[in-house]
Amino acid sequence: MRLLRSPRRHARDLAKLAVIGGSVLAIGTAFAYVAGIGDTHRLTSTKIVDTLESVSGVHAGYRRNHAKGVCVEGWFDGNGNASSLSRAEVFRRERTPVTGRFAIPGPNPFVSDSGNPVRSLALEFRLRDGEQWRTAMNSTPVFIVNSAQGFYEQLVASRPDPKTGKPDPSKLAAFFAAHPETRPFRDWVKTHAPSSSYANAAYYGINAFQATDASGATHAVRWSLVPEANYEAVSQRDAARHDFLDDELRDRLAHGPQRWHLILTVAQPGDVTNDATKAWPDDRKHIDAGTLVITRESPQADGACRDINFDPTVLPAGLMVSDDPLLAARSSAYSVSFNRRTHEEAHHEAH
Repeated sequence: MRLLRSPRRHARDLAKLAVIGGSVLAIGTAFAYVAGIGDTHRLTSTKIVDTLESVSGVHAGYRRNHAKGVCVEGWFDGNGNASSLSRAEVFRRERTPVTGRFAIPGPNPFVSDSGNPVRSLALEFRLRDGEQWRTAMNSTPVFIVNSAQGFYEQLVASRPDPKTGKPDPSKLAAFFAAHPETRPFRDWVKTHAPSSSYANAAYYGINAFQATDASGATHAVRWSLVPEANYEAVSQRDAARHDFLDDELRDRLAHGPQRWHLILTVAQPGDVTNDATKAWPDDRKHIDAGTLVITRESPQADGACRDINFDPTVLPAGLMVSDDPLLAARSSAYSVSFNRRTHEEAHHEAH
């Protein structure tokens, strides 16, 4: 597959690919082939997180990816529209408390906000019966690869060259040529300017899940959050500011809550549920399940989100994982990252 048409443009576009390659480091934290624990020829969550650290370094006490972020709190007002699709309590006509976290990709908690076009939103819904629903979403509607092995190979290809401090363009080009499934993600990033705010971006769950109704029937679904705020591309003035996203969100919330509509997209027979690089057609059924309302933000160092592991496989009755292999892999790697971070925090506090 020929990616570029001229040597000069080749160099420019491969530099862009390096940015895209860096973006993906945070989209799912890391993935693992959990069945391979103890088998040195298979990937494990520990191996991938180790590789991630070797690429980008370690900032003790911070998340291994999405290190720079801010805690938020609010609630979800279910409207009952999705109760026929899933028996989960959260989809009834009631209010559910929510704790969340906005973030940008990367392991560096001190990086400039303009360094990456992707935004993320993770949420924990606390249901009345003691159950929880956790979801980790991103502003890209598809993921870059569809397997843990693919993610690992992308991670290796993105390692900085010691001489330049940047990824080797030829290695990135070879990776993308070997992984044509990355094309939808790369095309989306190239054609969508970063949002000017956390609050005016849409967020996508990316993976497919199974919704179970009251009769026990299952329905393949994906979900997304659509903002009520109008999308605006980031300006050059804001992009030059180091922390414009947190500042902008704080200013917005000072003038009132921010809202998103939770949209469930229902698959039709034949739609793939095990490949996060493939979006479903736009004509699929969409259900507005209710409104997410964010009312306040706080620093992640001591905010309500600090100690939450936003594992996307923590689901209430009425929602189940699909056959997407990345879900179990994400869960395993999230656990490794969480345990390392909290161990470092405890060690720091003890000394």
